[in-house]
Amino acid sequence: MTSSEPATRSAEPDGRATPGSHSIPSAGGDEDERADRWHRSWLVEHEEAPVDGVDGEADRTELRASAETALLRKLRSRSMSVREARGVLAGHDLEEHEIDAIVDAFLGHGYLDDARLAEQLVHIATARKAQGRQAVAQTLTARGVPREVVDAALAELPDDDAERALTFARQKARSMGSLDRDTALRRLHGQLARRGFGGATAMSAARQALDEAGTRPSSVRFH
Repeated sequence: MTSSEPATRSAEPDGRATPGSHSIPSAGGDEDERADRWHRSWLVEHEEAPVDGVDGEADRTELRASAETALLRKLRSRSMSVREARGVLAGHDLEEHEIDAIVDAFLGHGYLDDARLAEQLVHIATARKAQGRQAVAQTLTARGVPREVVDAALAELPDDDAERALTFARQKARSMGSLDRDTALRRLHGQLARRGFGGATAMSAARQALDEAGTRPSSVRFH
């Protein structure tokens, strides 16, 4: 071989190019198939074009990245439970193992935490909305918080439903001065019940609040 000749090596008998080879097997018969295999391997080696499966994997990677971005965007606006996060990811045509991998990663980074979410929801329900234990439990369950996490969060709550019910009832009773006692009691009891206070707790708080507010007697007369 002279110095002016290009450095070439022949293909191996099965049609695969040997390392550094730049020669292409001649066409004809089985040589066509071997030439095709050689061409594919050369493209992969030089990253000129994908082979079967490479395009698909790239698409899956892009799909997962898009799903992760969508989930992060939602988490910036509000905390989510693991179940809610899975629902978001499921809307991006991911396979179950891909969803599992993303959820595990988000859990590892602290982006998802059902226990922390439960604490936040409990605080909002009790401190801001004056809700009772039943309503708190319903809220957590509706948000997809697991039963064991709900129970643990409720166990941390002080046993002050009666006090919170009375505080709420006193606020509402002030606006019921124009109602007779029975009507005011019925409405106030209903409001307390909708906030998750048990029947006896709601009735006791409603009666005490109306007594303190001095609502007028019932207009109903029995003969």
